[in-house]
Amino acid sequence: MAEQLILHEYSISGNCYKIRLTAALLGIELERREYDILKGETRTPHFLDRVNANGRIPVLQIGERFLPESNAACCWLAHGSGLVPTDRFDNADMLRWMFFEQYNHEPNIATLRFWRAYVGEDVLSAEQRALIPAKAIGGNAALLLMDEHLTGRDWFVGDSVSLADICLFAYTHVAGEGGFDLSLYPAVESWLARVASLPDFVAMDAR
Repeated sequence: MAEQLILHEYSISGNCYKIRLTAALLGIELERREYDILKGETRTPHFLDRVNANGRIPVLQIGERFLPESNAACCWLAHGSGLVPTDRFDNADMLRWMFFEQYNHEPNIATLRFWRAYVGEDVLSAEQRALIPAKAIGGNAALLLMDEHLTGRDWFVGDSVSLADICLFAYTHVAGEGGFDLSLYPAVESWLARVASLPDFVAMDAR
């Protein structure tokens, strides 16, 4: 019998969404458990002791085991599937873009989206507000790099969709909520439309 898969998540998070999207594209069913991070629900003793001692989501529960970190969870789900290139270089290149997403893309684009659309700039600390210009610069630099890479090609790696596309799609398609103008990046916009047209695609707000 297959192990039960439970996604511990905050559903508006792109990091959580990329796991749901990966599962949907592969026809894998997930049970979903919602936590409100604004209310501290991932900082309770139960969550820290049982789900993730780091106090963060998403966490993919696989039977009685818990796998934190969104891109790790996507890799577990997609193992052996067409979303993971078999070519050695393409496989490493997929990982390169997934590392880029977490190191260059998500800290800027996702953070500004969260601050502006869900927290509110008026309640940010002085230290957070001081970071906004640098995060805007960093986010636009990431989008420009993506746009240049996608010019003349359909997907980030090889000739078909991979986890690199899924992981980058999650926060890119809602970057406008953080104040980023996606119309400046036409190759990115075309790529977003291709991802959204994939069979079995699910939107972020799908239940």
